[in-house]
Amino acid sequence: MIHSRRRFLAGTGRLLGALALGDVLRMAHADSMHGPGRMAMPTLAAPKVPIVNPAHLARYVDALPIPAIGKPQGQRVHPTRPGEKIDYYRIEMRAFSARLHRDLPGTPMWGYNGISPGPTLELTRDKPVLIEWANALPARHFLPIDHNIHGAERDKPEVRTVTHVHGARAPADSDGFPEDWYVPGKSLSYYYPNGQDAATLWYHDHAMGITRLNIYAGLFGAFLVRDAEEEALGLPAGEFDLPLILYDRLIGEDGQLYYPVSDDPSAPWVSECYGNAMLCNGKLFPYMDVEPRKYRLRLINAANTRFFDLSLSQGSFHQIASDQGLLPAPLERLRMELYPAERADVIVDFSGLDGKTVQLRQQRDGIMEFRVRDKGRPDTSKLPATLRTVPRIATSTAIHERMLTLGEQDDSGGNPMMMMLGGKMWSDPITEKPKRNTTEIWSFVNITGDTHPVHLHLVRFQVLDRRPFDIFTWNAQRKIRYTGPALPPPAHEMGWKDTVRADPGMVTRIIAHFEGEPGKYVWHCHYLEHEDNEMMRPYELV
Repeated sequence: MIHSRRRFLAGTGRLLGALALGDVLRMAHADSMHGPGRMAMPTLAAPKVPIVNPAHLARYVDALPIPAIGKPQGQRVHPTRPGEKIDYYRIEMRAFSARLHRDLPGTPMWGYNGISPGPTLELTRDKPVLIEWANALPARHFLPIDHNIHGAERDKPEVRTVTHVHGARAPADSDGFPEDWYVPGKSLSYYYPNGQDAATLWYHDHAMGITRLNIYAGLFGAFLVRDAEEEALGLPAGEFDLPLILYDRLIGEDGQLYYPVSDDPSAPWVSECYGNAMLCNGKLFPYMDVEPRKYRLRLINAANTRFFDLSLSQGSFHQIASDQGLLPAPLERLRMELYPAERADVIVDFSGLDGKTVQLRQQRDGIMEFRVRDKGRPDTSKLPATLRTVPRIATSTAIHERMLTLGEQDDSGGNPMMMMLGGKMWSDPITEKPKRNTTEIWSFVNITGDTHPVHLHLVRFQVLDRRPFDIFTWNAQRKIRYTGPALPPPAHEMGWKDTVRADPGMVTRIIAHFEGEPGKYVWHCHYLEHEDNEMMRPYELV
């Protein structure tokens, strides 16, 4: 199986179209497009243990955990300015066990500082820090590794980690490049300049070939950048400002995490991972006591594949920020959609709901409950009519436009064997080499039946538009024929982003100014199963 799969990939993978405007396109088999529905799945193996049915559990019996705020352990010498010292943090990745629900046994997991989500890191704009990420995990993995996947071959250690701060403008040697992994007993110290607007970022493992397993095991947490401009707005702060990290899992009745596998023991990878248990900050169906006042909730989708469609049982959200910081103005929304790795900061006002309960719902099913107290302290926070100017990048400033396919390669039975970007595998030569301090437009041509959340490391970008094209013309002639007008992004995508939803049968365009330190970074689909199996490519800032 290993040899046949690798030969198949090497022989056919490059047929998927790596596109430049004058070269549109090279492509995989016409078979690899399954129409507008979701992709075919490899046949799933039946779980060997009974899986918890969350519908049988009591709801809202556990308090919502609020991750501890990480504190610096001292100071260290600035890596590029020897006469200056900066705050130093040391965070260990450790195995631990915790109850995900009152009525379940403890669940073995991995976490930063032995908790999951890990400690919330609160940083200040332009105040650099040094973080030592230490691997203190066991030598054996407790989730199923597929050794057919590039970077996870049998000659690699089972347990490998490297931490990426998602959305951080960090130098290449501190970005968490997937091949910079290290084993238990080792550590890496990364430098974060924090030279960026206030925003809700998050950190997570990014080890080559096993990111999906390490994050599923619990290796993630919130990383918040603050600045004076945002603080001057008077938004809810302190205990009224908290991260809410959402993800799904499958949990055995014995408390163990269950990760789905295919029915082929020699190739357990599956293209998607969905759980039936929705967790909020590490608890299933938690509750939170709140005062009748405004709260700022920093919503983070840390799921492997699931997208969240959130609503409240009464009232609405006022979205104030997206991935890379504040929107121009608040947006009242009844529903919040978040694809994997996307973030949205919302204000929820519980005033006038004294003594009542409000449920946070995922597609109409309650996953968390807010219990509004009869009275609270005076609320001096504000929800301003305007937040931050977000100047649009002029398309005329772009010196290059790249067109890049989002594709999959199937076996003869129509089952996806791997995902691809630009028709290339991870190990192929780097083809995207933007020049420092220049602007480019990247167009993602989605020839699959999936929506893909695409993330670029290092840079923030703006969504330009999405435009439908004829997939049948594409398959037959390797040409793009548009079938409708370009659709501008909705208001909630008019801020700065680092992850964009690329819909099937659409060309999704983004524009980015490539600032930062030269070096190698990556761009990838943030469905973790896709990312691990070739839907990730390096790019080089030159």
